[in-house]
Amino acid sequence: MSKVILITGGSRGIGRSAAVLAGARGWSVGVNYASNAAAADATVAAVQAAGGKAIAIAGDVADEAAIIAMFDATESAFGKIDGVVNNAGIVAPGSMLADMDIARMKRIFDINVLGAYLCAREAARRMSTSRGGRGGSLVNVSSAAARLGGPGEYVDYAGSKGAIDTLTIGLAKELGREGVRVNAIRPGLIETDIHASGGKPDRAQVLGVQTPIGRPGTADEVGESIVWLLSDASSYVTGAILDVTGGR
Repeated sequence: MSKVILITGGSRGIGRSAAVLAGARGWSVGVNYASNAAAADATVAAVQAAGGKAIAIAGDVADEAAIIAMFDATESAFGKIDGVVNNAGIVAPGSMLADMDIARMKRIFDINVLGAYLCAREAARRMSTSRGGRGGSLVNVSSAAARLGGPGEYVDYAGSKGAIDTLTIGLAKELGREGVRVNAIRPGLIETDIHASGGKPDRAQVLGVQTPIGRPGTADEVGESIVWLLSDASSYVTGAILDVTGGR
């Protein structure tokens, strides 16, 4: 069955890979992005080339009205939503907690925690069977940092992802009888440009060789796991947190 999927932060990296892989299954994808319209348009084209349908939707997940609007836009274009990938997130340059200012921490938590919770809330409202939805799958994108702690770099980011793990566990129990499955992916050292935004563009390459597998992962490897959790192949999986970390 063709599915309708909304992916936050879908223009680049893991979100883009999940979008294109969803397109390859013939699904319709709402590609949310914050500011890079060119990247979002390129992702839409890639989804269409893969065999799916897609639209680009601008919106900052720190803004509640923008979140509601992106869900509305996806449903207006394609119909009821079957899956949501709660992927949008940011990291700041490496720093000790003692040196972080409140503006940095508020931005991290506004996007990575509050934004993710608002997206999850909206997904619950749209997909729950008792509210007129047809069930579905919510995939939260966490991070291995949630269990490693991010010492010396970003304990704020790590903490924000710990909140995503807890959201996954609780919401899965809350929505189990609503036909909605809730799971999380915890990527490890993945080759995406999030490392550059943290001031270390080669971080995945440098640290990836230290994993048991001996290399960093690719965005497509994470995307495959996300699309599996969105698909009916994972129909008895909920409340799970899947590490995609090369054994790290």
